[in-house]
Amino acid sequence: MLYNFTNEFYDWLSDHGMGFTRLFLDAQFRAIASVIVSFLIVVIFGKRTIRMLMKAKIGDNPEFYNKDLNVLARNKANTPTMGGLLIVTAIFVPTILLADLGSFYIHMALLCLVWLAVLGGFDDWLKLTSARRQPGSREGLFMWEKLVFQLGLAVVLGLFIHHHGRHASDPTLNTMAFSLNVPFVKTWVYDQGLTDYIASPDLITLSAWAFVVLTIMVIAGSSNAVNLTDGMDGLAGGIMGIVGFAFLVLALIAGDEYYAKRLLVPYIPNSQELAIVAGAMAGSCLAFLWFNCHPAQVFMGDTGSLPLGGLIGFIAVVIRQEFLLIIIGGVFVVEASSVLMQVGYFKLSKGKRIFKCAPIHHHFHLLGWTEQQVVVRFWLVSALLAAVALATIKIR
Repeated sequence: MLYNFTNEFYDWLSDHGMGFTRLFLDAQFRAIASVIVSFLIVVIFGKRTIRMLMKAKIGDNPEFYNKDLNVLARNKANTPTMGGLLIVTAIFVPTILLADLGSFYIHMALLCLVWLAVLGGFDDWLKLTSARRQPGSREGLFMWEKLVFQLGLAVVLGLFIHHHGRHASDPTLNTMAFSLNVPFVKTWVYDQGLTDYIASPDLITLSAWAFVVLTIMVIAGSSNAVNLTDGMDGLAGGIMGIVGFAFLVLALIAGDEYYAKRLLVPYIPNSQELAIVAGAMAGSCLAFLWFNCHPAQVFMGDTGSLPLGGLIGFIAVVIRQEFLLIIIGGVFVVEASSVLMQVGYFKLSKGKRIFKCAPIHHHFHLLGWTEQQVVVRFWLVSALLAAVALATIKIR
């Protein structure tokens, strides 16, 4: 909104002594501003949101299949959930306020945010109130039901992103939009004759179907991975804050032709607008820790975890950094993998387990780590992985 207004009326604003508004035309400034605005929204409205959830009796009662975990989690009973409403609002408002509302990528990001927030909210509501659940059960939506909506969204986003990139005026940029950006493989090479960078002949271009399949895997996978990680006070929120900051940097690079070429990453025009979204994610998640750190006053629930994961997956697909998402979100990958391994081994071995409990953060908790130790150590690992991922950009 501010970007569009300033872009339209900047000459008038400048003539009337408001030349400082040119800051709203700068993507870097708007990205940092989105971090601050989203942080303030959560901090200012956090208490009243928690009171609203408590008044509506939206309290969680964690129940696990492991009796030892139930003992450890007994003090979390009746803690308000669906705090993700606060996070989603704190992402939506700065995006509307600071991003280019004419951007195709912003339209798709808002669709992803709202779609998965509604899905997660419905799942949370069913867990708490639906007559479908049996006493002691926390099923909510069945897994296949959630997957249908997640896959449906991913297909829509994949097709629209592919269609948008296919109509790029520059053939090179068309290639970049569908490239498979593999670590340590050059995206650009310097042409001495043209004295400029050109697309690398080693660049792998995906077909429409391959692109959509990859989009499905990334968006649905990241959405569910963050959801599985959200099991301890501050765990998912802290990691998402780190991941959000990393993708703020990556989106700014991908949307700037000069830096994209020199850092040898795909140049995706206008993708810098997604830095505003990533910044809002980082700011809202860090502020959410104000209320979600141990002992938590509120949980984000599926209302927050599903859209956070899906949105970061969407950004990774647009800027062609799916592999870096695996590194930066390495904790999410390990959490999801631990569940798949546990379930698979349990079925194959007819009752045996690899971990004491999955996702893996519960395994460490049952080994004797305190909840705070698990959370902070996973934060530290995430920060290290983000640093490693950003450092590898130039290593080609």
